[in-house]
Amino acid sequence: MNTASAPTTDETSLSARETVRALYAYVRPHRWAVALGLLCALVGAAGGLLQPLATKTLMDRLASGGTIAGILIALTAVVVLGTAVEAFGAYVLERTAESVVLAARRTLVGRLLRLRIAEWERIPPGDLMSRVTSDTTLLRAVSTQAVVSAATGAVAFAAALVMMACLDVVLLGVTLGVVVLVGGAVTLVMPRISRATERSQEAVGEISVALERALGAFRTVKASGAEEREIARVEAAARRAWRHGVKSAKWEAVAGSADELAVQLAFLAVLGVGGARVASGQISVSTLIAFLLYLFYLIEPVSKLVDAMSSYQEGAAAISRIAQVERLSTEPPARLTGALPRRGTAAPGPASVRFEEVSFRYRPGLPYIHQQVSFEVPHTGTTAFVGPSGAGKSTVFALIERFYEATGGRVLVDGKDVRHWSPAHLRSAIGYVEQDAPVLAGTLRENLVFAAPGATDDDIRGVLARTKLDTLVERLPHGLDTPVGHRGSKLSGGERQRIAIARALLRRPRLLLLDEATSQLDAVNELALRDVVTDVARETTVLVVAHRLSTVTGADRIVVMEAGRVRAVGAHEQLVAQDRLYAQLAATQFLAPAR
Repeated sequence: MNTASAPTTDETSLSARETVRALYAYVRPHRWAVALGLLCALVGAAGGLLQPLATKTLMDRLASGGTIAGILIALTAVVVLGTAVEAFGAYVLERTAESVVLAARRTLVGRLLRLRIAEWERIPPGDLMSRVTSDTTLLRAVSTQAVVSAATGAVAFAAALVMMACLDVVLLGVTLGVVVLVGGAVTLVMPRISRATERSQEAVGEISVALERALGAFRTVKASGAEEREIARVEAAARRAWRHGVKSAKWEAVAGSADELAVQLAFLAVLGVGGARVASGQISVSTLIAFLLYLFYLIEPVSKLVDAMSSYQEGAAAISRIAQVERLSTEPPARLTGALPRRGTAAPGPASVRFEEVSFRYRPGLPYIHQQVSFEVPHTGTTAFVGPSGAGKSTVFALIERFYEATGGRVLVDGKDVRHWSPAHLRSAIGYVEQDAPVLAGTLRENLVFAAPGATDDDIRGVLARTKLDTLVERLPHGLDTPVGHRGSKLSGGERQRIAIARALLRRPRLLLLDEATSQLDAVNELALRDVVTDVARETTVLVVAHRLSTVTGADRIVVMEAGRVRAVGAHEQLVAQDRLYAQLAATQFLAPAR
């Protein structure tokens, strides 16, 4: 079985400086909330710092026969107040972390839905979805908790060292020697956590890719008896995620136990050296006890520092994968100027289309799909594109819609290069019916008004009647508000095609593109929709790609394409008589005898 990794957006990881810069960009809008959380955490840490000193004072007071009630009350108040402030700070940080994740997800979703088609086709959708879900989840911990933990841990650690130095410098030296030794070993582990986490997240993306592949063709999987094979494919990706996750957990466990190990070793060393110093009278017993309390207090700040480093390594992997998406090429957002006017506005009427020596290929080094393609489509009427599979017919529509940019030559709509229109405004005047006539999950009404959200009930009723969908609506249990299932799974292929056509017509476009839009219709519905297209062509420019030539015999003009070139242009009878390829295609479809 092929278990190769799913293609990724960009294999280049961010440097440490780029990671910090990217992290700061997410945290910056919430910097005051993070500062408040940090302040609360420091207040809580200060309460802990006072406890060993209070303990020393209490023991000294007991030794001298004094009262300890005041010390106990003050110590209790400090503990309660510190805990309350720390809890509030934790809430502020968690809320801020959720806000950071929300902002990251909004940014990613905005970019994903504006990706250029070429980028979308290069990367599996499941991998992109995992960046929005699992990768942004990892961002939660590093964006706030890691920052605050690192800051409070460092401050508390430094403050504890100052207090310990005030108690006894010799014992502080013993403590630092042990901590530095163990800490040095921990720093060697951190890059391993980052690598294992990034590979684990990539494997999670592979799981999404494998699931999207199987669920997107669910009936085909079942009809082919391929359930076990697809399960094995998903399980293989899950095992890779498990393997890298376990490796990350192993190194995290090593790093996580290092702080406790450092303190325990330091305790033993301080106990031995400190006991000798007490016995020699160099320090008091209360000083040794206070020092040992500070030593155990160090567990928390050291633990916070280690956790912050671990979270940073995990977050760095997530930030790197998120940043890869942010580097993908996207279409510009809609602008208010430069729009191709829609019907009924300042420049009503159908649009004209002209290709001038257009060449196109997907990437340098790949063969050309179009080679010096030239033709002209005047206002109104129907123009059909026919030719063998792979001739470049559907690519004509993709270039008009600016799904791709022409490699050479010009594509003109209304006499202007489409590159001079913003994609959003160009497409606002075009109705496009794709070859597979996709239907989105939701209700029938939502699908119909998807391209024309302002359509009225009268508009909907009119287009339902024209596309013969009114009888379907009458049969549905909730009429227009009936859910159509995932990708229209509750509808037939012909019904999905009619819905796609109705959706395009409801937009009242100036240019209508139909890519094999009637391939799944029966003869009666195909004839009815041909009449609809003929009627629409009186007020709209209609371009049709068809493999069934019966749908184009009534076209005003037919463009015959072969191997990425325009072979001939003319009417049906003319082409049957003059073009050998068209005559062969026509004969195959029983439209006319070959000559």
